[in-house]
Amino acid sequence: MNETVLPHESDVLVARFLRDGYVVLPNVVASEVRARVLDKVAADLDPLTGPVEYEADVGYPGAPANRQAQGGETPRRLLHAYARGEIFRNLARHEQTVALLAHLIGEEISLTQCHHNCVMTKYPGYSSATAWHQDVRYWSFDSPNLITAWIALADEDRSRGALRVIPGSHRLDLDRGRLDKNLFLRTELQSNKLLIRSAVDIELRGGDVLLFSARLFHAAGKNLASEPKFSVVFSYHGVSNCPIPGTRSASLPGIAVQAERDAP
Repeated sequence: MNETVLPHESDVLVARFLRDGYVVLPNVVASEVRARVLDKVAADLDPLTGPVEYEADVGYPGAPANRQAQGGETPRRLLHAYARGEIFRNLARHEQTVALLAHLIGEEISLTQCHHNCVMTKYPGYSSATAWHQDVRYWSFDSPNLITAWIALADEDRSRGALRVIPGSHRLDLDRGRLDKNLFLRTELQSNKLLIRSAVDIELRGGDVLLFSARLFHAAGKNLASEPKFSVVFSYHGVSNCPIPGTRSASLPGIAVQAERDAP
């Protein structure tokens, strides 16, 4: 296991992650690297290079009704980011991030190609809101111990549809009745209203990396700003934590990831 990540701070970061279910690493990705990533994102958006998930595909609040409706061709995710070029592979192998992930997970790590592994796009006007959920409810692994790295390519705040999280919710074991048919929190329930009151906004600066547990309840609003927002998102699991055969999580092989000292 790589032990090079912030040796004087790693214990503090681990304790914070175990308590809250997330931690923010500030200023991880240099501005010149982010500029190159954004250039690549722009090239993959115009002309649009698949595979792509559209806002109309998910049907979340605020999304166009279908691809034929106004705004129906608005992308939500550029999928398979790791395979889109070396600039994304370098982000996925960033030394500081990967070393801390291995420390948190407790062994060498793999990147899942089946979940996240994308450029999240959020456009003004046609972006959707995402209700409160845990990612692990849609993923199938031997253990729910997976962690997502959310890389902000520019500043993110609530006006731009940034993530909101419920600290400590990764340690909860909620009854199935507190979730709706799509596994989102039922916001009409008083117990869930009390839980949501403890939510906090995750405000990121460009270059920050948010690490959060797949068990952490999180949500996001629409982009109310005038410019689109872009983030690169990867999810990781321990090499011994295998996807369950026959599920979506096993549809593509994981990629063993080690920190690259020359990565951006």
